[in-house]
Amino acid sequence: MTTSSTHPSLRLRLTRAGMMLASRIGGAEPELRGLPALVRPGDTVIDIGAAHGMYAVTLSALVGPQGRVAAFEPHPRQQRTLRRWRRLLGAPQLELTPSAVGPAAGSVTMRLPIVLGLPIYGRAHLTEGAAEPGPRERSRLWSTPMTSVDAWVESTGVGRVSFIKADVEGFEPQVLEGAAATIDRDRPAVLLEIEDRHLERYGTVAAEVVAEIARRWPDYRMHVWRDEAWQPVDEVTLAARNYLFATEAGLSRA
Repeated sequence: MTTSSTHPSLRLRLTRAGMMLASRIGGAEPELRGLPALVRPGDTVIDIGAAHGMYAVTLSALVGPQGRVAAFEPHPRQQRTLRRWRRLLGAPQLELTPSAVGPAAGSVTMRLPIVLGLPIYGRAHLTEGAAEPGPRERSRLWSTPMTSVDAWVESTGVGRVSFIKADVEGFEPQVLEGAAATIDRDRPAVLLEIEDRHLERYGTVAAEVVAEIARRWPDYRMHVWRDEAWQPVDEVTLAARNYLFATEAGLSRA
């Protein structure tokens, strides 16, 4: 990617500052403050389940115009928001792929829960492999393409991926399955939402996910953002829902 500047736009920097403030007062996830320890200018990073851009915007400011933020989002409403961010903030490094992410390429069905007549966008999830909703649960369905991290990396020919974030309502293990070659190659830091209430929809639990990561990538250690630092932990608890998996070298970039 070529650009006349090596610095993020002023609007992007100001928006990132606003995100940091929001993360301190409960308006955004606190883990945003831990991203500078993991991401550098010029990096290629991946945001899976980008939603309205909380991570994608912050990452775009960190990687700068010479970097690349690959944002994957399957919902049309949130795709429009991400395109607006890119245009309004002058962030060509933010690249939207209107797609779900999983173990392989294909076409899949998404479900959007409806509660009291209102769509709950933060709870939209893939139906493939998921338990059926209860008879009284209302939802909307739509079709979307799905790709995998490994397929995207191969098709784009990108260099090293330094960071992957995935928040996909329990489908995180399938995302990892489709990212295995990239993780083997690049050892990126990986930030996952891990909650039993979502994972159980797909027939697994947090302890099994953590055990499989430890088996496949034994040099990774699990961390949570606490006391303004990434702190190592041994198990998933209700005290946190986002967990960082990183090698010692990955965390030493700070």
